[in-house]
Amino acid sequence: MLFRKEVSDYQQAFRSGQVLLLRGWPVWATVSGTVLIVLSLLLLLIFGSYTRRINVSGEIITLPHTVNLFAPEQGMIARLLVHNGQEVNAGTPLYQLDIGRVTRNGSLSATTLAVLEKQRQRTESIIREIENNRKATLEGLQLQLERYTEARDSTRQMVDSASVGLRAMRESMKDYGEYRRRGLVTTDQQNNQRYLFYQQQTGWQSLNAQLIQQDLQISSLRSELIVRKAEFDSQIDQYHIHIDDLRRQMAEADASGMRLVTAPVAGRVSSLGVTEGEMVGAGDSLAQLVPVNKDAWRLVVWIPGESIPWVHPGDGINLRYTAFPFQKYGQFPGRIESISKAPVPAREIERYASAPRTPAGSVSDGWFKAVVKPDLSGLTPQGKSPPVSSGMQAEATLFLETRSLWRWILSPYYSLKSSITGEVHDR
Repeated sequence: MLFRKEVSDYQQAFRSGQVLLLRGWPVWATVSGTVLIVLSLLLLLIFGSYTRRINVSGEIITLPHTVNLFAPEQGMIARLLVHNGQEVNAGTPLYQLDIGRVTRNGSLSATTLAVLEKQRQRTESIIREIENNRKATLEGLQLQLERYTEARDSTRQMVDSASVGLRAMRESMKDYGEYRRRGLVTTDQQNNQRYLFYQQQTGWQSLNAQLIQQDLQISSLRSELIVRKAEFDSQIDQYHIHIDDLRRQMAEADASGMRLVTAPVAGRVSSLGVTEGEMVGAGDSLAQLVPVNKDAWRLVVWIPGESIPWVHPGDGINLRYTAFPFQKYGQFPGRIESISKAPVPAREIERYASAPRTPAGSVSDGWFKAVVKPDLSGLTPQGKSPPVSSGMQAEATLFLETRSLWRWILSPYYSLKSSITGEVHDR
């Protein structure tokens, strides 16, 4: 009974289950869905758009650029005057470089400086003595001039008084002549009056001659005072010129022995290439200075020539820093500040580590330089400096022309059309 054919067929049919026939979608729903999808695609192609973009390389710089200091000549670092991270002003000494020669008597520059310093001290002592003599001489001449001036004033008063008496005697002599004609006085009285007049006139002439002599002496003293003053000033000026020459020689002697390497601009000491006691040659790197302005960070990117018509100052770009992977930190904004008007020479591009290179490793021409101002607010902790440094590598996404989707689809047709089009004539 268990192995009958009917039983076996039943069991197989039971395991397979019942056959159910599903009804299909209605025709109107299928047609409506298809039309809706096609219309959506057409609307997307007609009204949708896409902006072409390219990725270019770049690196962080500072404006003004980082300043590299090099040894001006061969010598030994005598003193290190700054430390890493220190902010310095323009003219701040950074290194003291010993470039002098040493003889049996010691340093040649030190010996020369000592001799010149003694000459300068002796010259200054001579100038002080001349100034003292000048003061004493001019004071003596000035005192004589004042006394002569007082005597001249007194003599002038006497001359004025004698002039009044002389005029009175002249009038009296005229009156005696009239009295003599009238017979009121005798001839002896008239002669006596005339004698007194001439005597008064002689005294007036003597006083007047004395006054003239005093005027001449005063004029001579004034001339002598001017001449002596000019002579002393000339001597002092000559010695001052000699001191200036000694100082110049001392500066040359000091420069031939010790030389200070100073900061050409204000900034922060980024790195010190040498230490005290180290020998350096001309052109060896000594230090780097970076600007302290927080807004000094910029990004240099290299734009290919075919993209220049679509890139303009003020355009926004996306930035990705090598030190901050975009998978974790994302992208950061930036804005183009300037673009070079002509392709940058290959020799200038080679100075940058981010320079675009061919597979052979060479740098080709035809690249334009763009300076971008990055927005570092997303990287900068509050109250701290941006965690970037000069030379940090980055990648930038530039947004070029925007077209409708159907124009992008027909781009191969445009290429084909331009390849088969004949000669174009101006209309």
